[in-house]
Amino acid sequence: MTTLGRRALLTAGAAGAAGALAGCTSGDSGGGPRRPTAAERAAAAEAALRRRSATAGRDLVLRYDAVIDGHPSLAARLAPLRASAAAHVKALAEGGTAPAPGPSATASGTASPSPSRSLALVRVPADPAAALKDLAAAVRATADTHTATLLTAPPEYARLLASVAAAGAAHAYLLTQPTEGGRG
Repeated sequence: MTTLGRRALLTAGAAGAAGALAGCTSGDSGGGPRRPTAAERAAAAEAALRRRSATAGRDLVLRYDAVIDGHPSLAARLAPLRASAAAHVKALAEGGTAPAPGPSATASGTASPSPSRSLALVRVPADPAAALKDLAAAVRATADTHTATLLTAPPEYARLLASVAAAGAAHAYLLTQPTEGGRG
């Protein structure tokens, strides 16, 4: 190969490499990483908000499971409220597809175990009335958390949070009311 041939080959190779490197940063005016758009930032913020809200709901479902596990006599009373709380978790999660944690109440009122989280992490009072009172306080606190989140939520998600918070307030009320037969 002649000197001219080698120079032409090196020049062509350098130009090709420069073109390849330029392609890596095309569309970027500063040469650094691309900044997310306002829409991308809003979507990321909503996704984080959904994760936090769904986690609060999952923790509440776990508390229902612990009370049902500690006081099987309350299972029939708590099963509809627990099912509603699990549905709220699904709705609050991204795309409404997150499964509810822990045991799930069946039609017979029994619970099927799930390895997702340990019920041992939740302290349940030995007295059923005290357990219901603590559960009502947890439901109220979760509803308050959802209400506080309304301030930073996008409009459509804020409406969902408001509905879930209102349902939580109703659940807390129901948990504090005596049942027929005088048992709490």
